[in-house]
Amino acid sequence: MDSPPRARRRVAPSRRAFLSRTGSGLGSVALAHLLTVEGVLAPAQAASTNSSEANRPYHPPRAKAVIWLFMEGGPSHIDLFDPKPELERLAGQVTPPSFNLPVTSATGSHRMPLVASQRKWQQHGQGGLWVSDWYPYIAEHADDLAVIRSCWSNGVNHVGANRQMNTGSILAGRPSLGAWTTYGLGAANQELPAFVVLTDNKVVRGGPTNWGSGFLPASYQGTHFRRVGPPILDLQPPNNVTESQQHSRLELLRELNSIHADNWPAEDELEARIESYELAYRMQRAAPNAIDLDKESETTKRLYGLDEEVTRQFGTNCLLARRLVEHGVRFVEVYCGSGSGWDAHSGLEENHQKWCKVSDKPIAGLLRDLKSRGLLQDTLVVWGGEFGRTPFSDSNSLVETAEKYGRDHNPWGFTIWMAGGGIRGGRTIGSTDEIGFRAVDKPYHVHDIHATMLHMLGLNHLHVTYMHNGRAERPTVNGGVLMEEVLS
Repeated sequence: MDSPPRARRRVAPSRRAFLSRTGSGLGSVALAHLLTVEGVLAPAQAASTNSSEANRPYHPPRAKAVIWLFMEGGPSHIDLFDPKPELERLAGQVTPPSFNLPVTSATGSHRMPLVASQRKWQQHGQGGLWVSDWYPYIAEHADDLAVIRSCWSNGVNHVGANRQMNTGSILAGRPSLGAWTTYGLGAANQELPAFVVLTDNKVVRGGPTNWGSGFLPASYQGTHFRRVGPPILDLQPPNNVTESQQHSRLELLRELNSIHADNWPAEDELEARIESYELAYRMQRAAPNAIDLDKESETTKRLYGLDEEVTRQFGTNCLLARRLVEHGVRFVEVYCGSGSGWDAHSGLEENHQKWCKVSDKPIAGLLRDLKSRGLLQDTLVVWGGEFGRTPFSDSNSLVETAEKYGRDHNPWGFTIWMAGGGIRGGRTIGSTDEIGFRAVDKPYHVHDIHATMLHMLGLNHLHVTYMHNGRAERPTVNGGVLMEEVLS
């Protein structure tokens, strides 16, 4: 019988041949990496927030940007968007056992009396959306709002709840949703941060962990604009420094940082710092124009409430958010009541009346302004806090008078709303029980909220992954389903 053709023989390679081929293969990998860095080859995955061409949506996006209006402290859904006639009927009574009230530090070891909302309610828009009299300006945009009444989370205190609403976990260490967005899509503008955070009043509970990059490279973290004075320090070089000198200084600094980075390759924070210096240089040209509110008309400023003391600070941040997304920033988070301003354990009437006045006109102005400029269809606006508030009185509040009562933290059922970005408004989605305590119809967890927000941006939350400690991590951990009613 003839021998099989030589090409079909399986000959075991020698050790020398194996090592030679392996070495060549590793060399090819290194060469491919160098060519990618030099821009000769297209990268398989962007390594920088500025590699916008390398980051593509998984499906056609409905929105290009997100403005997240974060009402820190926990606004009371049953006093704003979720009226409860049964709560009025049961007011003053202890919560019936049928509602299965959990005994935690947030609900007290004994049941407190139920407290009816003191608000006046009215239906608005063609969809008949219920909004209380605390938000008259926002009510004018009822047909733009999809109100999700059946949200729930796991955080019973502010730090953990803030963190979960931003990162998906009550524990520190995970990337924020803005960081995941930047990681998945890159930057749309090479001269501005892709993810910006605007705060007011005090320090946000949980601090930078709410907009950090977690185990993602540090370059994906949010850029926190200052509350007082110029949003970005040292944005403009001194008058006696020319552009050429500034560029030379940056080149020297980059060279020194690169030398150090070669000696310490595991420190991704240094790579982020190098990139931040380069971004800062580019921002010196672009950012002053983006954040210059003097370019806005007096009519626009009044629309946001910049002419009134009570609305000026938050209104300025909302107007700045519009300018940022207009200039290509993908993700802007705007805090209202930083430091848990909405946290009304007592005196809810006074507390919420204050923060509703602070936020009502600026938010309505933002929606109107985005729509008039044709930006609302491409911008997803999200309103909500870290949780809602209980239908029963807080154990620390006095209930003898309506002015003194307060409500406790309620992560078991609360409301957020979305507008723009392809959202069909003028409707409510899901519901809490008869007293507004627990999400019962279409309950949606924080992971579901995040999955839907990413979907609107063209990202599949199950496909956006990052290898960390041998595990493919996702923005929604191992959970998250799309809120189909929001998408339809």
